Amino acid sequence: MDSLQSESLTRSVLDENVGSSSLPCRPVDADGSHQSRKVPSHRGARELAQLYSRGKRIQEIVSVVVGLGLMMINLCFVIYYFQPQFSGLFLLTSLAGIISADFSSGLVHWAADTWGSVELPIVGKNFIRPFREHHIDPTAITRHDFIETNGDNYMLTVVPMAWVTYTFLFSSLSQINDGYGWNCYVILFAVFVSMTNQIHKWSHTYSDLPKLVKYLQDYHVILPRLHHRIHHVSPHETYFCITTGWLNWPLEKVRFWNTLEWAIERCTSHQPREDDFKWAQKRN
Repeated sequence: MDSLQSESLTRSVLDENVGSSSLPCRPVDADGSHQSRKVPSHRGARELAQLYSRGKRIQEIVSVVVGLGLMMINLCFVIYYFQPQFSGLFLLTSLAGIISADFSSGLVHWAADTWGSVELPIVGKNFIRPFREHHIDPTAITRHDFIETNGDNYMLTVVPMAWVTYTFLFSSLSQINDGYGWNCYVILFAVFVSMTNQIHKWSHTYSDLPKLVKYLQDYHVILPRLHHRIHHVSPHETYFCITTGWLNWPLEKVRFWNTLEWAIERCTSHQPREDDFKWAQKRN
């Protein structure tokens, strides 16, 4: 998609607040299973919001605590074993980590937006549901707290972070030095993955953003607000990368997502975004 097309799409996006009401909902439950929300006017969005369960909340809390704890331990190891000759390697792995995170965010975002159903056992209500809710109530994410916003992303980091911790604890000094670059890459990749949905949330936030966040958005270091609005043009079939958005334009130019969808549709006969359309049509 060239810049002219992007600008045209951006101008055609409806106000994200359409479909969301300012009516207050009931207070947070005593067990913490539901966050304070505003009730959206769209029936599908209301139904999806109500599927956020106590069990899901517990999973998110555990994911953040474990994922963040392992990340901090591994960052301490990186600092402890750092040597001046690793400086260039560290910068290179930082860049590789953020690009990998941007692509991974696009791949996960595309897969959950395009395929699967909320009715799928376990995966549907817990992991596909937020993607369906986000398309018909894009501002819902701005009303989620840190745990609900970031829990699933931290969950994705637990296994690689646990492996890196193991290698630091049970490897010799020479092995640690030999694998320092790879471990830095995995750690930094995990850090950027864990930040992705917070960055996504900021791209939907139009007031009270910290000056640093706005600066990083304005210079496209992280996902800019105007850039991300292109994805929210129905039927939500482009610009899936949401960490920095750097890869959106090149992936669109080579028709990466369209080619994947064509191949999967030919092999399975399933239509892309069937479940997304179904929830979007659930109006009052």
